[in-house]
Amino acid sequence: MGRCIQGLRHDRGLTLQQLADAAEVSVSMLSSVERGQKAPTVVVLARIADGLGVPLAELVARPEDHRLIVRRAADQDAVEEPGGWRRTVLTPVVPGVNFEWIRTTLPPGCDAGRFPAYAPGSHEFIAVESGTLRLTVADSAVDLGAGDSAYFAADVTHAYANPSDAPCTYHVAALIMRPRTRRGPARPATPGGR
Repeated sequence: MGRCIQGLRHDRGLTLQQLADAAEVSVSMLSSVERGQKAPTVVVLARIADGLGVPLAELVARPEDHRLIVRRAADQDAVEEPGGWRRTVLTPVVPGVNFEWIRTTLPPGCDAGRFPAYAPGSHEFIAVESGTLRLTVADSAVDLGAGDSAYFAADVTHAYANPSDAPCTYHVAALIMRPRTRRGPARPATPGGR
């Protein structure tokens, strides 16, 4: 449990003091819990979970519970975006893991727009299932067809468009790093444009 709390705290870029303040517990208590020297009460654990912005169950789940996480098709988050394109997050949410696999379908002639750079250390892999995808990374554009794939360091602006008269479906495997913050828990990042 202590390693889980510490990992979530590091993922959010929080110091012991910052999390202690957000959770309304002492730094010494938080430090002892992270090192496994003290067993916290449910009240203290609930405060820590609130400070991290996660459900209490995430902190008390047994490690073996996380060895296999299944996300059924019916539970996938599909988002209809302005402009008529659709983005579906295929992967389960895994605490402390900043990875997402997303399937996107762009209708003919759709420009999904430009997306801001993510934190340094972020990466994206693209694989086109059908149609034509125009991928723009910084100021360089490339057209990808069915079966083509690409990689880019996602710490630059990037854009996705379908320049053709047929739908385009593509997949993005994204490792998105969260910038370190000084206030409160970090909000989960969702890769843009997918």
